[in-house]
Amino acid sequence: MRKEPPLPQDVWDKLAPDAQAAILLLVQRYQQTIAALQQQVTQLKGQLAQLQTRLHQNSQNSSRPPSTDPPGLKRSPPPQRSGRKRGGQPGHSRHERALVPPDRVQETVPCKPAACRRCGATLHGSDAEPLRHQVIELPPIAPHVTEYQLHRLVCPHCGTSTCGQLPGGVPRGRFGPRLQGVLSLLSGAYRLSKRMVETLSSDLLGIEISTGEICALEQASAAALDAPVAEARQYVQQQESVGMDETSWRQNGGRAWLWIAVTTWVSVFAIRLSRGAQVAREMLGDAFGRVTSDRWSAYHWIPLLERQLCWAHLRREFQAMIDRGTTGGRAIGARLLGHSDVLFGWWHRVRDSTLSRATLHDYVMRLLRPAFREDLEAGARCRCAKTAATCRELLKVEPALWTFVRHAGVEPTNNAAERTLRHAVLWRKASHGTDSEAGSHFVENILTAVASCRQQGRNVLDYLTCCCAAALAGDAPPSLLPPQATGQPTLQAA
Repeated sequence: MRKEPPLPQDVWDKLAPDAQAAILLLVQRYQQTIAALQQQVTQLKGQLAQLQTRLHQNSQNSSRPPSTDPPGLKRSPPPQRSGRKRGGQPGHSRHERALVPPDRVQETVPCKPAACRRCGATLHGSDAEPLRHQVIELPPIAPHVTEYQLHRLVCPHCGTSTCGQLPGGVPRGRFGPRLQGVLSLLSGAYRLSKRMVETLSSDLLGIEISTGEICALEQASAAALDAPVAEARQYVQQQESVGMDETSWRQNGGRAWLWIAVTTWVSVFAIRLSRGAQVAREMLGDAFGRVTSDRWSAYHWIPLLERQLCWAHLRREFQAMIDRGTTGGRAIGARLLGHSDVLFGWWHRVRDSTLSRATLHDYVMRLLRPAFREDLEAGARCRCAKTAATCRELLKVEPALWTFVRHAGVEPTNNAAERTLRHAVLWRKASHGTDSEAGSHFVENILTAVASCRQQGRNVLDYLTCCCAAALAGDAPPSLLPPQATGQPTLQAA
C-alpha cells in the first residue's frame, strides 16, 4: 500500500530523490522522538499518580499508623453528645477503690474525737466499725545487700588451703534475681534505653550499675526464658486459631523483621532476617489451626479455607478506593465499605449475644457474600487500575474472607496481633532496633514473656524473678503457658 508523502504531492514530485530520502529520514526520526516522548509522559503520569496516592495515604486508608497522620487530617466526626453531665449517672452501680486488706497495713492510727461536736461533752470508748481512710506511700527504696564472706582455711595436717563456696542459687555477679528482673523489664516492658535504666537505677533504687552490666543481665534473663519460650512456641503451633503479623526491625544496622503469633493466652515473637514464607512456616509448624493475617504473600501457602483475611485492612483499602476520586472506583469503594459496615454490625451483635452464630452464617452466606462478590466483580472491570487490581486480588482469595463465619474462635480482624505488636513498634522507634543477634534474642524472649503474662493476668515481674531464680539454682523454670494448659498453679515469686 502506497504511503502518503509528507508534503503535498505536486511539491513532492518536484524534489530530487536525495531530498525526498532526507525528508523521509527526518520525518521518521521525528515520529520516533514523538513516540518516545509520549511514552515518557505516560510513565511520568503514572509516577505522579503513585506519588499523589502515597501523599494522601493516612491511617484510615492504608496501613500507616495514626502517629504519621498530618495535623490537618479530617477524622470521623465524634458521636453526638447525649446532653448528660460527665461522670456516673443516677442509678449506676458504685465503683470504689478497694481497701488494702488489714494484714497488709503496716501502721494503724486511731483518730478519736475528744469532745462532742454539739455540746462539748468529753467522749470515751471506741467505734466498733470506724470509717477507714488509707494513705498509700512509697518508702525510701534502699537495696538489700547480703555479703557472703568466703573464708579460706589452712588444714593443720597437710597445709592445704580450702576456700568456702557460695550457697546454691547465689549469683556469681552483684545482682539478685529480682533486681535482674526489674532491670530487664525496664527496657523490655517499659522501653527505656540502657542509659535511662542506668540513671533510674541510681535515682530511684540507689544502685550504681553500668550499661555493660545491664546488657549482661539482659542476656542472663534471655537465657532464663529460653525453655519457657520454646514451650510457648510449641503451644502456639497446636492452637486452633492464630493471628500473625510482622513489622520491620533493625539488627546490626541491617534490615530484619519482627514476627508475632498471637493466641488467646500466649503470644510469641521472633526476629528474622527474612519476611518470607519460611518464617511463617517455622512459627506455625505443621499442626496449626486457622490463621488470621493480612494479604502479605508470606501467607499464601496456607489453604484459603484455613485462613482469615483481616477485615480492618480491607476497610482501609475500600476507603483508599474512595479517596482516589475516580468515578468508578469511588462508587465501588463506597459499596464495599457499606457491606463491611453491615458485616461488623452483625458481628458485634454476635459478640453481645443478641445474634446467634447460626443466624450470622445464614445472613452472610445467603445475603451478604453474593452481593459482596458481585461488587468485587464489578470493581475488577473498573477503569481505575488500582481499584480493579485490588478487586481481582480479593476475588482470588475470596473464600478466606468468611472463615470467621464458619468457625467459632476466629476473629474477622487481626487487631489482637496488631495491638500486641504495637509495644514492639514503639520500642523499635525509640531504640532503632538491636545491635546484635544476642540483643534480638533478648527482645524475642522478653516480649514473649511480657505479652503472654499480660494476656493471662499474671505479674510479669514475679514471673521473671522466678525464672531468674530457677536459672541460678539450676532448677526448671515455671511454665509460660496458662494454668489450664499445664494443670499446674501459676508460680509467683516469694
